[in-house]
Amino acid sequence: MSSRNEIDAFLDAAWAERGLSRNTLESYRRDLQKLAAFLRDRDRGLLRAGREDLLAFLGGEMRQGRSPRSVARYLSGFRQFYRWQVRERRMDKDPTALIESPKLGRSLPKSLGEEQVERLLAAPDVDDALGLRDRAMLELMYATGLRVSELVGLRLPNLGVSQGVVRVLGKGNKERLVPLGEEASRWLQQYLDEARPALVKGATPPEVFVTARRAGMTRQAFWHRVKHYAVQAGIEQSISPHVLRHAFATHLLNHGADLRVVQLLLGHSDLSTTQIYTHIAREGLKRLHEQHHPRG
Repeated sequence: MSSRNEIDAFLDAAWAERGLSRNTLESYRRDLQKLAAFLRDRDRGLLRAGREDLLAFLGGEMRQGRSPRSVARYLSGFRQFYRWQVRERRMDKDPTALIESPKLGRSLPKSLGEEQVERLLAAPDVDDALGLRDRAMLELMYATGLRVSELVGLRLPNLGVSQGVVRVLGKGNKERLVPLGEEASRWLQQYLDEARPALVKGATPPEVFVTARRAGMTRQAFWHRVKHYAVQAGIEQSISPHVLRHAFATHLLNHGADLRVVQLLLGHSDLSTTQIYTHIAREGLKRLHEQHHPRG
């Protein structure tokens, strides 16, 4: 069996057994094809590779400047591939079994300071229908910590503006109620009253946030709008819509919110996922101390 067929057989099984996403499967394919090309130069196929071959490949990638995270991703995909081959009795031994993953430092999500968020929120021209829509989206994301997919996926029946809540369908189809806050409620109501009717022009799309083409807003379009407003606001760091979710969580903790409350608002199933924001909050407090305390 050729390397291509071996890879295809593994990917078919991975999709059928675990329902992996297309992006994950394509990532596995690229990495395995790269390994197969490396092994061809050593007169070996994928199923004849040994531990030394894989170490040579990974070491070469690190010498070329690959980050430990990238190398760990390679190794993770190779582990899945070779474990499956052993399980299918196409190989006797897993060559990745005794290879340790590179140690990764704790990666903290990017966030924005409160003053930066204020500048970003004030950037859209609210005299324009699209600008008012964007202001409402930014305010809602910062006030609720919604994922961008949850934000653009909001439907009109999910809104309870008069009650000050929004019903969100998150990961795993888990539903949660999130408070809006007065400021976000005000901008959302203004958008619904003034901008949305002008954008839909009599059409009835179910999405809350729509484009000038009367269709639902996409993640990619909103990402470009956030980048545009970040430039207008003079924010030099590269940001994405997800940064507002991080800012929501970090600023709540900075102002004394309970970690479990933040977990519920974010829709995290595991508290350990939320705990990373305590590290960001702690770093921010340390910087404030250094800047303003006489012995900082």
